[in-house]
Amino acid sequence: MAKALILGATGFIGGQIAQAALAAGWEVHGFRRDITRIGILEGSMVKWVVGDLEDIDSLRAAMEGVDVVFHGAAFYPKDGNPRKIPSQVAYAQREIQNVIWAARQVNVKKTIYTSTLTTIGHPPPLENRLADESDFYIPGTLAKSSYYEAKIAMEEIFMGACNDGFPGVILNPTAVFGPGDVHLTMGSLLIAVARGWMIGWLPGEINVVDVRDVAQAHIAAVEHGQIGERHIIGGHNYSVRAALEIAAQVAGAQPPRFEIPGWVLSGLTVLGDIFPFLPLPSNHLRALHFWQGYDTRKAEQILGVEPRPFTETVHDSLNWFRKEGMLK
Repeated sequence: MAKALILGATGFIGGQIAQAALAAGWEVHGFRRDITRIGILEGSMVKWVVGDLEDIDSLRAAMEGVDVVFHGAAFYPKDGNPRKIPSQVAYAQREIQNVIWAARQVNVKKTIYTSTLTTIGHPPPLENRLADESDFYIPGTLAKSSYYEAKIAMEEIFMGACNDGFPGVILNPTAVFGPGDVHLTMGSLLIAVARGWMIGWLPGEINVVDVRDVAQAHIAAVEHGQIGERHIIGGHNYSVRAALEIAAQVAGAQPPRFEIPGWVLSGLTVLGDIFPFLPLPSNHLRALHFWQGYDTRKAEQILGVEPRPFTETVHDSLNWFRKEGMLK
């Protein structure tokens, strides 16, 4: 029986990875800072370990005797204040270095790192294709986005370690939806649609994927993931408008009625920078022109990813939100 440690087991993706690993018959250990948090894993066979990504000793102790580490707790910069980018990038770098160091110290056989879609850049202008694993976000392109800068910095350190013999695999989920979204990472959009609050849509294209498909890809990556390489874990490419209309249809709600003007988005971004306490996703609004579709064939071929219909994802997500009292 394989023994796995999941960093971020109380989170959205981490919780689903834990469930998938348990279903595969693995012994699963969940790493958490707060002993009161269990995410979606109440009543499960997960063995909890208390620690912190800033505490190297706790990481090393948690990884002792572990075969596989799933790193689903990478730093998520939420502060859109551009002045804080250097400190947030430095913090992110320290955290990923701690994870790599600890895994090396106890000879973990493989580490699966959950990165993000933002480290995938645009294809060259003259190439008429979707973005794939060969396209890299160039640091500094979005000079005011702490999220983009921190995420690419972590991925570069992880890839550098792999080039130096570290047995790691990188997975890049796209826009992840699904049941178990305890922190309303993307689920807040579905709830807003179901309540009829989503009156407008943003311009652009996205790729949506079910969290359960993402979790299965992580399990498959243990055996089939390519060391030191990226694998885009995605599902379906839609315009933002089309994705919201599908969600509204499943929810039986009014679909969005107009495209939100660019000047409104710019204004919200500025407000988020000036007043960081406001719940405005400045990091992502600023990067709107970076939103794009993705070529997911590599993960489909190597990891056997078979994305389920988005309608199923929305249906199951809304049912879960209702069960948890998040949506009436």
